[in-house]
Formats: sequence, structure tokens, C-alpha cells
Amino acid sequence: MHAPIRVPPTVVLVHGAFTDASSWAGVVGLLHSAGLRVRAPANPLRGLSQDAAYIRSVVRDIAVPVVLVGHGYGGAVITHAAADNDNVVALCYVAAFGLDTRECVLDITRRFAPMPSAHATVTAPLPARPSGSPESELYIRRTQFADVFAADLPPRVSGVLSVTQRPIASSALTGVSGPPAWACKPSWYAIATADQVLNPTAQRFMAQRMAAAEHILEGSHAVLLSQPGAVAGMIREAAAHGAGPDDGHGLRRAS
Repeated sequence: MHAPIRVPPTVVLVHGAFTDASSWAGVVGLLHSAGLRVRAPANPLRGLSQDAAYIRSVVRDIAVPVVLVGHGYGGAVITHAAADNDNVVALCYVAAFGLDTRECVLDITRRFAPMPSAHATVTAPLPARPSGSPESELYIRRTQFADVFAADLPPRVSGVLSVTQRPIASSALTGVSGPPAWACKPSWYAIATADQVLNPTAQRFMAQRMAAAEHILEGSHAVLLSQPGAVAGMIREAAAHGAGPDDGHGLRRAS
């Protein structure tokens, strides 16, 4: 009798505010080298419910187990999106928001000591506002972007990031999460100890609340760019945990 084939999960990488999917480039290359399939969709950054709905639809189109990874605000999105997605077998948070039921991003940021990012963001009205879209969005001031978001990256890199940043709708910060996926799925958390966007103490609190496997990284909020090897290593660990035997149709059988 043949032994069951282990099916490696697909890794879905969800970026956070003030950046885009290209922030995962280094991590994607390392995961590909490890033989993992990867998807890095564009997170709309328009509101927690609609962002989570979009990521949920991406995950449901994948016919194998999924490891869902979120950076920053992307953590709030995966927490909300994965709660009723059976093919999500593991969650990874990279300096990210792991919200609880009826909690929003601002609930976390206000519970802990304020970070420099609180004074570095600027609110701007949408240049052309379609019906039903958010009224305003947030940027990090270009002059403060490097220090706040990416202090451990070369100036030429942080300079490019500052002018290509994607804004987040102001209302996304007050979007309330539903039952958290981390309550029923194994989780991993990379804590960025030099983060100036999300308080490292808040990160530790959320990691411990979800009983996550913790990885301590000496890095900024852009740790996925400055330490892609460490971040990819954590994701590979989660993927190894989430791999399962093939049922003949590409789906993992419950063990």
C-alpha cells in the first residue's frame, strides 16, 4: 500500500498599510526556492470587511491547504477572513494586528503607549470620491517614512517606499473584527522589536493572546523587507505543520 502523498500548502501573503504586494518580494523568492507555491494579492486597504471579503475569495479559489500570512494591518484582514475558511490550516503574523471579536485596529493602538507613527501620518481626502467609497485616507509623511516605517533599510530603498506607498482608508482603522481565526487555527507571530508603527509590547500581547509560536526579530515594521530569511523561515515552519495527505483531488484530508 502506498504511503499518502504530503500536499504542501499554498502560502497567501497579505500586505498591510502604506505598502503593496511587492513588499513580499524577498520572502516570495525564498519560499519559491523551498518549493512552496505563493500568492501575494493586492490588499484593497478600503475597509476591514471588504478587504477580508476579497482575501476570503482569493483563498476559496485555492484547492489545496493554505497558510495565510499578514503584515501590519494585513493581520487584521487575515484574522477576519480565515475564520470560516476550512482550507486555511495555519496563520502567520508579521508585526501584525491579530484582533479579537468586536475589536478594531485603533483599540489596539490606543491600549498601548503611542508610537512615532501616530504623529507621522497625514489624512488626505480622496481626489475623486466614487459613491460609497471612504471619505479620506492616511499616508505617512515622506520626510518621516524611513524613520517610522523602515529604519533598518538603506535610504535608497526607504526613499522609493515613501513615494510608492499605498494609503489606507481612515475607516479601515475602526472596522470591527468578527470571531478571530486564531482561536481555532494554529498561529505563528514574528515580533519586530524595533517597530515604530505597531508597539512591540502590543505585538507580544497579541502573540500571547493567540498562543502563537513566537519569533523575535530585531527589526522595524518593514522586517519582511529587512529580514526576509527570518520571515520566510517562520512561514516554512507553519507550512510544514499545515501539510497533509492528498485525498486524490488535491485537498488535504483531516488527520
